[in-house]
Amino acid sequence: MNKSSKIAIIGGGSWATAIAKILMENVSEINWYMRNPETIDQFKELGHNPRYITSAEFETDKINFSSDINEIVNNSDIIIFAIPSAFLKNALKNLTASIKDKFVVSAIKGIVPDENMIIGEFLNEKFDVPIDNIGVISGPCHAEEVALERLSYLTIASQDTKKARELALKMECAYIKTSISDDIYGTEYAAVLKNVIAIASGICHGLRYGDNFQAVLISNAIQEIKRFVDTVHPITRDIKSSAYLGDLLVTCYSQFSRNRTFGTMIGKGYSVKFAQLEMHMIAEGYYAVSCIKEINDKYMVHMPITMAVYNILYEKISPAMEIKLLTEDLR
Repeated sequence: MNKSSKIAIIGGGSWATAIAKILMENVSEINWYMRNPETIDQFKELGHNPRYITSAEFETDKINFSSDINEIVNNSDIIIFAIPSAFLKNALKNLTASIKDKFVVSAIKGIVPDENMIIGEFLNEKFDVPIDNIGVISGPCHAEEVALERLSYLTIASQDTKKARELALKMECAYIKTSISDDIYGTEYAAVLKNVIAIASGICHGLRYGDNFQAVLISNAIQEIKRFVDTVHPITRDIKSSAYLGDLLVTCYSQFSRNRTFGTMIGKGYSVKFAQLEMHMIAEGYYAVSCIKEINDKYMVHMPITMAVYNILYEKISPAMEIKLLTEDLR
């Protein structure tokens, strides 16, 4: 990996579009895989993504689009995955090109369903990508604010910190500041859990709990995240840093948070199915909470907020009743 390394983005959603916008501030060209050829044609014609973050304009002559994932992978050194975790296995089913010698970066904030693995683990076990060749991009950062060029911060994590630093340099610009970390497991799990907590925050908002309670919820949530990540991958980490606490805060409080929006709808009485249809976007926390619950069946970490969300979404317990019980567990 060096200054001339070719970068690929896999995915065509809002976060993939935001990452492309950031990269184009520093690199001369990128490779970009999108599943739908019609979306690519529209993108080239309009100069922006026709479906997501439409305000972000691109010089499309500097983008090598393709709906062939193997073509994109073969022509790239750094592969950034930015698609919902629920769709990852389907996106990779036609992948025959090897990715084990690439620097493979997850910008996915979810767990692979059925496998109960964070993205790094999945790529390592199923595609033989060495741990040192795996990276993670974490926030706090919403795609919508990137499009508006509002100052945002990213953490690039890899056990090979040299690779993390080189990618961080490619993403630093006037409105993006970066830092690096070697905690790929902690940053990935924290990114997953903050989506679950944001659903809880939204449910409480929908039930008309106020800011005072939200503060208690979030302060308990960061302790819950720390207990879990310290149990699953016990290393020295500062849970108060922006990659953990900052990402949690923005996901629970921001108007752009789809997980909080999803939770608010549930709290107001919408069914899971109707809320999903109404949003037209994936709330990663819905899938993640089931996976985390199954993973935690092994570790038995005390996770009352996560379990409350699981009970509401999957056991169909009344949100009002479940959150009332949760209030007795918080301090």
